[in-house]
Amino acid sequence: MGRKYFLVFGLISILCGGQVKTVYVESQALHKTMPAIVVTPDSYGESNERFPVVYLLHGYSGNYQNWADKADLGSASDRYGIILVCPEGGYNSWYLDSPVDSSSQYESWIMNDLLPWIDRNYSTIADKHYRAITGLSMGGQGALYLAIRHPDLFGAAGSMSGGVDLRYSTKRWEIADKLGSFEDYPERWEANSVVGMVDQIQPDSLALFIDCGVNDFFIEVNRTLHRELLERKIPHEYIERPGGHSWAYWTHALDYHLLFFRQAFDRK
Repeated sequence: MGRKYFLVFGLISILCGGQVKTVYVESQALHKTMPAIVVTPDSYGESNERFPVVYLLHGYSGNYQNWADKADLGSASDRYGIILVCPEGGYNSWYLDSPVDSSSQYESWIMNDLLPWIDRNYSTIADKHYRAITGLSMGGQGALYLAIRHPDLFGAAGSMSGGVDLRYSTKRWEIADKLGSFEDYPERWEANSVVGMVDQIQPDSLALFIDCGVNDFFIEVNRTLHRELLERKIPHEYIERPGGHSWAYWTHALDYHLLFFRQAFDRK
């Protein structure tokens, strides 16, 4: 029996021409209806034009509304001619399918439920070369994690202040609730950390953009990721700028990421 998808429009607003909608999608992976924000440019629907899509992930303890609350996504959607999607990623899911918590299957929610639903219901270019993903903190780890695991679905990925090594703190952010304790399952912590997945990336398979503030507590794990990518000769953009783990940093970084993705789309 085929999947059933449901759409309910909630809050709708116009920001500098772009339209911001809250949608609700039935998730088979999570066994419940999940929210997401979808932002379309002002020109959307005026012709048969199809648009690239950028998925934008929130951080630990956040929710799908964070990016729309903090950044002018309507203006960004217009400026770069893209559809933006902000999924609900849970309080501390880390965007993975938990082997110990059957109710926390967020990789499957995004990849198997949300992504095909967006392509069915919006005028997207349903091709990996026109689909990108990025996010902040937990969402930075999540964006790179999902892109590396699904190279057939993403052509570009980014991370802002990403917690790209889950072993940075084995006692905080409830990661153990999703993977089991580090003492009992160290291999899970390494296998699900982006720094432990670099060998899975084929050169030139992903356009990669990684940035982190020099005052961010995640700066050293991002430097480690940068070195690993260099050693394996995997092309990527890497930026360190003044700033810490804050919305002031992330809202500023967003334009850099979207410009990078727009250029990657245009090259195809």
